[in-house]
Amino acid sequence: MSTSSDAPEAKNHGRAGRDIPLAFATAAVLVGVIAASLLFVKSLFILVVIAALSLAVWELRRGLRAVDIDLPQLPITVGGAAMIASAYVWGANALVTATAMTALGTLLYLFRRGVQGYVRTATAAIFTVIYLPFLAAFVAMLLSEGGRRWSTDSDLHDLGVRGVATFIALVVASDVGGFVAGVLLGRHPMAPIISPKKSWEGFAGSAIATCGAGIGLVIWLFHGHWYVGALLGVIAVAMAVLGDLVESVIKRDLGVKDMSQIIPGHGGIMDRLDSLLATVAPVWLVLHYWVLKGH
Repeated sequence: MSTSSDAPEAKNHGRAGRDIPLAFATAAVLVGVIAASLLFVKSLFILVVIAALSLAVWELRRGLRAVDIDLPQLPITVGGAAMIASAYVWGANALVTATAMTALGTLLYLFRRGVQGYVRTATAAIFTVIYLPFLAAFVAMLLSEGGRRWSTDSDLHDLGVRGVATFIALVVASDVGGFVAGVLLGRHPMAPIISPKKSWEGFAGSAIATCGAGIGLVIWLFHGHWYVGALLGVIAVAMAVLGDLVESVIKRDLGVKDMSQIIPGHGGIMDRLDSLLATVAPVWLVLHYWVLKGH
């Protein structure tokens, strides 16, 4: 007869809370995929974004099942892909139209399930449309800033590639700065009910790293003013932390620890997308009007 002592013990990863070598190895692979798609044929990066979106919709549907909501995955995934592609090719006006069509199409799709629970499921569906593909489409608009959408000449001379690289680097700086400062110095919880491991010391580390990255990237990649980079850093760190907290609230409300374990060492895809989704729209706004328009 087996006893509780026969069960494998959970690994204790200390204050880090994760397998650091595995997490870094996985992150290196993800960064390699993103860099390759950006630097060789930038339109391939749109396929990476659509693939991430599809996984995120699947993952959120999986989480919502915990509270008996069956998210209509098919129309959101197909419509979301159309939203991202239209934003890349035709811009903001096309994104608004595609978003409206995706929302309406999803509502019509739900008719087939009948009346019972319609409002509850429809509300979750429209929330998903805005939270996932609509926000992700701003990455596509940022990439399209460089023009030459289908060109194979895709390197750091392309404004869109530089914009996306800046956006991703800011979020990475926020994550790494917060993680290091939180592990080494974290003492005062920022939001103990929502995310017990997040500390004010970690937030300070995120702010320093992100502002430094913002200043350096704006000067290096765009020959812009340092204060624009500092502003970009402040906005990025605030939105990245907010995005992380929002996803923590969602998981707590659903009663799940992780949406999935699809990314080794990191958890679910949403654990990596939460900060990116919250950050991309304001970063696009600053870069589009304060930096890229001058080129």
